[in-house]
Amino acid sequence: MLTVTKAAKTFNPDSVNEVQALRGVDLKVDAGEFITVIGSNGAGKSTFLNSIAGSFMLSSGSITIAGKDVTKWPEHKRAANLGRVFQDPLLGTCGSLSIEQNMALALKRGKRRGLGLGVKSRDRKLFQEQLATLGLGLENRLADKVGLLSGGQRQALTMLMATMTRPDILLLDEHTAALDPKTGRKILDITDAVVRRDNLTTLMVTHNMNQAINMGDRLIMFHQGMIILDISGKEKKGLKVEDLLDRFYSLRGEDVATDRMLFS
Repeated sequence: MLTVTKAAKTFNPDSVNEVQALRGVDLKVDAGEFITVIGSNGAGKSTFLNSIAGSFMLSSGSITIAGKDVTKWPEHKRAANLGRVFQDPLLGTCGSLSIEQNMALALKRGKRRGLGLGVKSRDRKLFQEQLATLGLGLENRLADKVGLLSGGQRQALTMLMATMTRPDILLLDEHTAALDPKTGRKILDITDAVVRRDNLTTLMVTHNMNQAINMGDRLIMFHQGMIILDISGKEKKGLKVEDLLDRFYSLRGEDVATDRMLFS
């Protein structure tokens, strides 16, 4: 489903501000795999997701999605193949539009848009059915402006919108980091249910080691723009935070207590 080959990205090359954000990353993701992505600040996690989404072009390397080489595709062209949920709940929706208008736009992602009525009556039943699965009562608020929703409600709606057309790949970039713990847990439950229900190929960036261990089928860890750990199957299921820190510590040769603070 996703193949990344020798992906490298250097920002501000040949200047005093040069940053090598990705250093020859190789990754193959099978259809339906749910991968959690972890690493300290500046390790390259979000840069990696943004490179897949086409937010910038790679300095070198290639990206293939569903058998198509998208390396040179701009972000808007890749949008038909991708669903994204950002850290900021405000980024995935338009606050001035109603819930149903936002969902109608999501339903048309990657399709040609005519000049007809933005929200068709036949779609409202679909929207209500999908919103009901969130358990937040939003199915009864289709005409409400999204700007009136709480951060958690808005992020749940964004999650639903990102997966309405069953994207080839779902990218989740620390999508619970801006929420309180209780709301974040609700969004994680929704995430797990939606991903499992639709068998979505998913990459989820998180700073939380427990989330990284307990969610998904596979865990990868970034450090200095490279993948330094790739764990799946029985090895991942039996993993504990202390084990993960020890593995990271042995590869970096730095203090475990420092690493714990970086990932908290």
